[in-house]
Amino acid sequence: GIFKGATINTPSMLAVEDYIGALEWSKSVGGVEGLIKISQDNLKAIEDFVAENSSWISFLAEDPAIRSSTSVCLKLDLTPEQIKSLVSLLESEHVAYDIGGYRDAPPSIRIWCGSTVETEDVKALMPWLKWAFEEVKK
Repeated sequence: GIFKGATINTPSMLAVEDYIGALEWSKSVGGVEGLIKISQDNLKAIEDFVAENSSWISFLAEDPAIRSSTSVCLKLDLTPEQIKSLVSLLESEHVAYDIGGYRDAPPSIRIWCGSTVETEDVKALMPWLKWAFEEVKK
Protein backbone atom coordinates (compact mmCIF):
# COMPACT_ATOMS: atom_id res chain seq x y z
CA GLY A 1 0.00 0.00 0.00
CA ILE A 2 1.01 3.59 -0.44
CA PHE A 3 1.47 4.26 3.29
CA LYS A 4 3.76 1.29 3.95
CA GLY A 5 6.82 2.74 2.25
CA ALA A 6 6.51 0.84 -1.03
CA THR A 7 5.70 3.92 -3.11
CA ILE A 8 7.10 6.81 -1.11
CA ASN A 9 6.25 9.46 -3.71
CA THR A 10 2.49 8.82 -3.66
CA PRO A 11 1.76 10.57 -0.33
CA SER A 12 3.60 13.66 -1.50
CA MET A 13 1.56 13.60 -4.73
CA LEU A 14 -1.62 13.56 -2.60
CA ALA A 15 -0.35 16.70 -0.85
CA VAL A 16 0.37 18.35 -4.19
CA GLU A 17 -3.15 17.55 -5.43
CA ASP A 18 -4.63 18.99 -2.21
CA TYR A 19 -2.55 22.14 -2.68
CA ILE A 20 -3.78 22.48 -6.29
CA GLY A 21 -7.37 22.27 -5.01
CA ALA A 22 -6.66 24.99 -2.46
CA LEU A 23 -5.14 27.25 -5.11
CA GLU A 24 -8.11 26.70 -7.44
CA TRP A 25 -10.52 27.58 -4.63
CA SER A 26 -8.47 30.67 -3.77
CA LYS A 27 -8.66 31.80 -7.37
CA SER A 28 -12.43 31.19 -7.43
CA VAL A 29 -12.99 33.64 -4.53
CA GLY A 30 -10.89 36.38 -6.09
CA GLY A 31 -7.32 35.39 -5.38
CA VAL A 32 -5.34 37.11 -2.65
CA GLU A 33 -7.60 40.16 -2.71
CA GLY A 34 -10.69 37.98 -2.34
CA LEU A 35 -9.17 36.03 0.53
CA ILE A 36 -8.28 39.24 2.35
CA LYS A 37 -11.76 40.65 1.76
CA ILE A 38 -13.40 37.57 3.28
CA SER A 39 -11.34 37.86 6.47
CA GLN A 40 -11.96 41.61 6.66
CA ASP A 41 -15.71 41.05 6.23
CA ASN A 42 -15.55 38.46 9.02
CA LEU A 43 -13.79 40.94 11.30
CA LYS A 44 -16.38 43.60 10.42
CA ALA A 45 -19.18 41.24 11.51
CA ILE A 46 -17.50 40.91 14.91
CA GLU A 47 -16.75 44.63 15.13
CA ASP A 48 -20.43 45.41 14.57
CA PHE A 49 -21.44 42.91 17.25
CA VAL A 50 -18.90 44.26 19.74
CA ALA A 51 -20.06 47.83 19.10
CA GLU A 52 -23.65 46.79 19.92
CA ASN A 53 -22.59 44.82 23.03
CA SER A 54 -19.66 46.82 24.36
CA SER A 55 -20.88 46.63 27.96
CA TRP A 56 -19.62 43.03 28.22
CA ILE A 57 -17.37 42.27 25.23
CA SER A 58 -14.35 44.04 23.72
CA PHE A 59 -11.29 43.38 21.59
CA LEU A 60 -8.13 42.15 23.24
CA ALA A 61 -6.26 44.31 20.72
CA GLU A 62 -7.89 47.61 21.58
CA ASP A 63 -6.11 49.51 18.79
CA PRO A 64 -7.84 48.65 15.47
CA ALA A 65 -4.55 49.29 13.65
CA ILE A 66 -3.00 46.18 15.23
CA ARG A 67 -6.13 44.01 15.30
CA SER A 68 -5.94 40.76 13.36
CA SER A 69 -8.67 39.97 10.86
CA THR A 70 -7.93 36.26 11.06
CA SER A 71 -7.46 35.28 14.70
CA VAL A 72 -9.85 37.65 16.45
CA CYS A 73 -9.35 37.76 20.22
CA LEU A 74 -12.06 39.10 22.51
CA LYS A 75 -12.24 39.96 26.22
CA LEU A 76 -15.44 39.25 28.11
CA ASP A 77 -16.74 40.69 31.35
CA LEU A 78 -16.33 37.27 32.99
CA THR A 79 -13.92 35.59 35.35
CA PRO A 80 -11.39 33.17 33.84
CA GLU A 81 -13.50 30.28 35.16
CA GLN A 82 -16.65 31.71 33.57
CA ILE A 83 -14.85 32.09 30.25
CA LYS A 84 -13.90 28.41 30.41
CA SER A 85 -17.55 27.62 31.12
CA LEU A 86 -18.66 29.73 28.14
CA VAL A 87 -16.21 27.92 25.86
CA SER A 88 -17.43 24.53 27.15
CA LEU A 89 -21.07 25.54 26.78
CA LEU A 90 -20.60 26.57 23.15
CA GLU A 91 -18.78 23.33 22.44
CA SER A 92 -21.49 21.23 24.12
CA GLU A 93 -24.06 22.95 21.90
CA HIS A 94 -21.89 22.14 18.83
CA VAL A 95 -21.67 25.85 18.04
CA ALA A 96 -17.95 26.59 18.38
CA TYR A 97 -14.87 24.52 19.05
CA ASP A 98 -11.43 25.53 20.33
CA ILE A 99 -12.28 29.18 20.91
CA GLY A 100 -10.62 29.52 24.29
CA GLY A 101 -7.92 32.18 24.38
CA TYR A 102 -4.29 31.22 24.09
CA ARG A 103 -2.83 29.79 27.28
CA ASP A 104 -0.40 32.68 27.75
CA ALA A 105 -2.91 35.38 26.78
CA PRO A 106 -5.16 37.24 29.20
CA PRO A 107 -8.51 35.46 29.80
CA SER A 108 -10.27 35.71 26.46
CA ILE A 109 -11.77 33.88 23.51
CA ARG A 110 -10.46 33.72 19.96
CA ILE A 111 -12.46 33.23 16.82
CA TRP A 112 -10.88 32.09 13.57
CA CYS A 113 -12.02 34.52 10.88
CA GLY A 114 -9.70 33.54 8.05
CA SER A 115 -10.96 33.25 4.53
CA THR A 116 -12.00 29.63 4.97
CA VAL A 117 -14.82 30.83 7.25
CA GLU A 118 -17.95 32.27 5.65
CA THR A 119 -19.10 35.63 6.96
CA GLU A 120 -22.65 34.35 7.45
CA ASP A 121 -21.24 31.72 9.82
CA VAL A 122 -19.43 34.40 11.84
CA LYS A 123 -22.66 36.41 12.02
CA ALA A 124 -24.57 33.29 13.11
CA LEU A 125 -22.11 32.78 15.99
CA MET A 126 -22.69 36.22 17.50
CA PRO A 127 -26.13 35.56 19.08
CA TRP A 128 -24.71 32.34 20.51
CA LEU A 129 -21.92 34.31 22.18
CA LYS A 130 -24.50 36.57 23.80
CA TRP A 131 -26.61 33.59 24.88
CA ALA A 132 -23.61 31.77 26.38
CA PHE A 133 -22.48 34.95 28.15
CA GLU A 134 -25.90 35.37 29.72
CA GLU A 135 -25.99 31.69 30.72
CA VAL A 136 -22.65 31.71 32.55
CA LYS A 137 -23.29 35.13 34.09
CA LYS A 138 -26.40 33.78 35.94
